[in-house]
Amino acid sequence: MESSAGRVQKRAEEHGHPLISAQNNVGMDVALTGGMMKRVKNISITLTAIFLSGVIFYSLASAQGEAQPSDPTAYYKAKCVVCHGPKAEKKFDASLTDEQYIDAILKGKKPEKPPNMPAYGEKGVTAEQAKALLDHMKQLRSAQ
Repeated sequence: MESSAGRVQKRAEEHGHPLISAQNNVGMDVALTGGMMKRVKNISITLTAIFLSGVIFYSLASAQGEAQPSDPTAYYKAKCVVCHGPKAEKKFDASLTDEQYIDAILKGKKPEKPPNMPAYGEKGVTAEQAKALLDHMKQLRSAQ
């Protein structure tokens, strides 16, 4: 009488499939075809690709939600309004020149008491963007 593993191997050979036979931990014959291993490998690759695509999509989506320095209105609301107020009425020294303000925006400033003005030049803000941000703050102040 032929074993079930033998029948499986015979059928696989009839159809041209290579067959690998192994013993499992309870002593039963287990047959794996080369095609099965290929499918497992392809599934693993596909799942990895889906996972990596999700990670990339998530990181791009979260980056797009952040205010960009190229939009002074949105950037002011996202980064500056907490300390300077909605109408730029707080911590704004009218005696400073535009160059001093731009320097403070780019390099930061440590006042006598916290909070400190962060250095936005380190965060990618250019001198032109700092000037646009300053102009926006002046516009907010004049609308009071």
